[in-house]
Amino acid sequence: MEKSIVIFRGSPRIRGNTNALADIAAACFREEGCRVTEFDLYGMDLRPCTACRECQKDWSKISCRQKDDFEKAAAAVQESDVIILATPVYSWYCTPPMKALLDRMVYAFNMYYGEKRGPSLWEGKAVSLITTCGYPPEKGADLLEEGIRRYCRHSRLRYLGMLCERHMGYRTEFMDDEKRARAVAYAEHLLEMTGLKDL
Repeated sequence: MEKSIVIFRGSPRIRGNTNALADIAAACFREEGCRVTEFDLYGMDLRPCTACRECQKDWSKISCRQKDDFEKAAAAVQESDVIILATPVYSWYCTPPMKALLDRMVYAFNMYYGEKRGPSLWEGKAVSLITTCGYPPEKGADLLEEGIRRYCRHSRLRYLGMLCERHMGYRTEFMDDEKRARAVAYAEHLLEMTGLKDL
């Protein structure tokens, strides 16, 4: 059975640093026979969550009263084995469309916010993070990673770790052989952790 990975790209720059890492990982996943679905969030109509809780009324399905591109994203998540969040760090967290997606998903997939507490409709799915920042990762991406860890615990998802690379400045070249090798190693490790390697 074909395994599926969904990559949500939260960078406004199609040829930016974060997407460069995501491109390498996506190529590795496809080489291993996985189906990879990708979304460029800046090109989508993805509105912020309004906490209306309309999604909590029917525990049998994922729903939202807002009619935008979230429906496509949610369907891809439902079909996926692994969810990858690829975002640069902006002000020590993710970019605005990625935050909108995370907020929409935490309500739509977790039936925790109605009159009674219900189930997590995506329990057990694997989540991983690809990010870039200007500080050393332990000072630039630590808050983002901790936020995603807590998000996963809250949603009963499996957090599988982070690939983070630092960019030393706009006058320097980002990608090099070492970063490329780490991106490949990250992808291979993710495939092994999820049992998707050598299907």
